[in-house]
Parts: sequence; structure tokens; C-alpha cells
Amino acid sequence: MSKNKKNKVVEEKPYKKPLIRRRKANRSIGGDIALYIFLFLVALIMVFPLVYAVEAALKPLDELFMFPPRVFARRPTLNNFADLFVTMGKGWVTFSRYLFNTVFITFVGTAGHLFIASMAAFVLAKYDFPGGQGFFKIVTTAMMFNWYVCAIPNYIIISKLGWIDTYWAIIIPALAAPIGLFLMKQFMEGLPTALIEAAKIDGANEWTVFSTIVMPNVKPAWMTLIIFQVQALWNNRASMYIYSEEKKPMVFALQQIQAGGIARTGQGAAVLVVVMVVPILIFVLSESQILETMASSGIKE
Repeated sequence: MSKNKKNKVVEEKPYKKPLIRRRKANRSIGGDIALYIFLFLVALIMVFPLVYAVEAALKPLDELFMFPPRVFARRPTLNNFADLFVTMGKGWVTFSRYLFNTVFITFVGTAGHLFIASMAAFVLAKYDFPGGQGFFKIVTTAMMFNWYVCAIPNYIIISKLGWIDTYWAIIIPALAAPIGLFLMKQFMEGLPTALIEAAKIDGANEWTVFSTIVMPNVKPAWMTLIIFQVQALWNNRASMYIYSEEKKPMVFALQQIQAGGIARTGQGAAVLVVVMVVPILIFVLSESQILETMASSGIKE
């Protein structure tokens, strides 16, 4: 109840929430079924190479040369994997040493690249300083050059620094990959500046803002970057820079076995599975994180 200027009693009407009508899909049930069938067929096409590679590693040698070839093994066996580890164990460098080399290069290269690219992207995205735009243009231009174009200059620089036949010949160039800086910078530009300024008003320093606000909100970007970097470093043969057998990565040693001829065809199929299992596992474990929406997606400037 309220009173107007003429002291008349006016009844206030109760507030009613506006009705929100949800839009219905325009397609029919038949359209939904057709869409699901199409997606199922696409999924089969995409998963077929993985299934075929795993089944080939489980086939005995006679089934690998069967014509016409079969997708699934009639008599699945793990002998190819057992023979692979026996062959690797006969060398004077153990399989565990090759595995350590690969894991060390992949972990240090990925973690270092993520750390450096994230900090540089944060500065370029949220701070204005002389030369910032020019530096980012250089980074963008660097993405246009293929690895083969830069192979000779990279080798000369690494040789002058004395890093040939060391882990750093692979790790240091991975830290400066331009794709990580570009991806993180473009993603951080969508982060509201008001969120960062509010944290600074509350007394947070630069490192606190970066580690507790920026990085959690750009998780899809750095999880995607981890997938790209792990795939690149895990499959790096490093044959151009590393010559000592005890420092070579696992992929190089496995591919040498794969090139051993017809007698090692089964082991070659097992090598393919061993090489691809880690990148696929990383992708499966981080898929849910990549699909998450940013916590600040609903905040507008």
C-alpha cells in the first residue's frame, strides 16, 4: 500500500517475474536421429586408425601379412610387445634409460614453455609498454616459418652455445615456441581487466594475480598448450642434435627397431602403439578441462 499526492490509497500489485520462453529446436525427431547417426559414423571413421593400430600390435606375424587384411586379430597375443622389450633389453643402453630421456625432455620442455609463455602473454595482454605491439608482431611472424627453414640457423646457434649432444639442445628451443605465447595472449585478452584491478585493490601483488586469478581462468588455453607441447616433444627423435646413445630419446630407439625388416613387423606395430599411447592418454585426461568454460565468462566490462 502507498499514498499519492492526493492522499488516495493505491494498491500495489505484486511483482510477477517475466515468463521466459525456451526456444525449441526446429528439427524433428527424425532430424535428431539422423544427426546422431551422422555423428556416430564420423566417430567410427576417427577411431578406426587407433583400433587398427592396436589390433595390428596384437596380431601374430602370419596374420600381419594376411591378404585381404583383417581389422581384428583372430588369435590376439602380446608376443609383439614381449619381443620388443627383449630386443630393447639386448642393447648396451637399457629401455629405462631411453624412457627417462624422453620423460625428462618432455616434462622440462613442456613445463618451462608453459611457464614462460604464460608470464609473457600476461604482460602483453594486460599491460601497455613501449615496443609491446612490435614484439607481438615478431612472435606472430615467427609462426609463419616452418621448422625446416630454421633448422640450420638453430643448429649453428646451439653449436656455438655448446649444447650439441645435450638435453638442452631440445629443451631450450621448445621454451621459445611462438605458438604458446600466441595462444595464451589471445586467450588472456578475453579476461576482464576489472577482475585484475579488483584483486589489486584488495592488496594482491602481481604474482598473486597471475597465479591465483589469471591462470585458473585460462585453464582451457594452457591445457590445450600442454597437449600440443607433449605431442611435439614426445615424438621428437632429436637425431640432429643428440648423438650419444645413452642420451637419445625412446622414439629414436623404437624407430630403429621398426626399420629392422620383415622379421620385426610385429615389433614395429607394437612400437606404433607405445609411441602414440602417451599423447592420447594426455588428451583423454585433459579433455574435460579443455571443455570447461572460464569462470569469468559471464563477467562483462
